[in-house]
Amino acid sequence: MNDYKALRIFLLAAEKRNFAQVARELDMTPAAVTRAIAALETDLGVQLSSAPRGRFR
Repeated sequence: MNDYKALRIFLLAAEKRNFAQVARELDMTPAAVTRAIAALETDLGVQLSSAPRGRFR
């Protein structure tokens, strides 16, 4: 996944605050949303959220 797509997923998750909603909107699974955000965090070397299961904070 490219950084642009992962960043788009992250920004949408920050807006919606719900991984399941983001997944539905982008035709992905919630697990794929989680993986994309985790990959972005790894690439940037920072933790972007402290999300409990399926929620975004």
